[in-house]
Amino acid sequence: MAAAVGRVLRLCRRWGAGPRAQTLRLICTTTAVQKRNVGASGPEKYTEAFIKKQIEEFNLGKRHLANMMGEDPETFTQEDIDRAIAYLFPSGLFDKQARPLMKHPTEVFPEQRKIQWGEDGRPFHFLFYTGKQSYYSLMHETYEKFLNVQKHQDQLTAQDLPLQKEKRNLAGSRWLTKIELEEMLLEKVSDDDYSRFIQLLQKLVALPCADIEEKYIQKFSKEVPVQLQKVVIEPLQHDERGVAFSTGEGKRKTARATAIVYDNGTGKITVNGIDILHYFPVLQDREQLLFPFQFLGRIGKHDMVCTVSGGGRSAQAGAIRLASAKALRSFVTEKEVEFMRQAGLLTVDPRVKERKKPGQEGARRKFTWKKR
Repeated sequence: MAAAVGRVLRLCRRWGAGPRAQTLRLICTTTAVQKRNVGASGPEKYTEAFIKKQIEEFNLGKRHLANMMGEDPETFTQEDIDRAIAYLFPSGLFDKQARPLMKHPTEVFPEQRKIQWGEDGRPFHFLFYTGKQSYYSLMHETYEKFLNVQKHQDQLTAQDLPLQKEKRNLAGSRWLTKIELEEMLLEKVSDDDYSRFIQLLQKLVALPCADIEEKYIQKFSKEVPVQLQKVVIEPLQHDERGVAFSTGEGKRKTARATAIVYDNGTGKITVNGIDILHYFPVLQDREQLLFPFQFLGRIGKHDMVCTVSGGGRSAQAGAIRLASAKALRSFVTEKEVEFMRQAGLLTVDPRVKERKKPGQEGARRKFTWKKR
């Protein structure tokens, strides 16, 4: 390569400034400019020809993969592809995004905007040189809706007509996130720009007559699916003596517990047939176990019989605490149950001991480094 460059330079000096030198200079300059333009034109994936080529390679790869797995290429679905990739390229990486994948190019490469300027080089949109034409167009449009609503309110006020004071119910819905807004606009949005847009939407919703732009507002809001379902609390049961009781189950780490709480008791608690003072000699474990009764102010009003297995004393105390809290729901009102839920008494503690890692002394601790 260096020898070829040297020969070209010698020829340039020999020919001087003649037409051949100009031709060579044009060839070198054109090549450099082309390389610079290719580098400045951005990734190749933004072109339609690249996407078309990727689709052809995907279809070819899918046929090869189907033949390797002994399946029919015509009926080979995306689920079959994922299953085959997981079988052929097993990965121990926890992050799914770091694992190998084979998706359709339309799912891998994001959608791009169309050509934004004409043949004469002039942009179509008047906000093109702002760098965020889609965002500022959206802000202009939203503010125009805001002014239209205000104008409608002024007209109603001039005619002495009552304003519609029913505000839009935002419960069960949310605004689009920053990522969702970027996907809609097909351009990057900063945190400040996103917050300004949300503030403008909130001002629009706060107007008394905002319902005339209901369809426009719904474009930027999504319904939140109901995740919390009302838990059915079992009614109180009665034994042969006519004493009301309720049962509950709980777990903590590897410990599993079942608690039976009796009404009109004296505060006696037995665990596996042993008194609580002897089964849990550590004060902290007893406080953990009795916390649901203390939270509801019912210490000394109930008797409890517990059965627990697995785990250590601390895990068993946590399992009994959850079981007793679930059993006490039958003795209290719905409002008190909600207070218990907010205090975390009805939530399973998912924490467990972290495993030791290979090449380390423990879960997080490393071996002491010694220079010699």
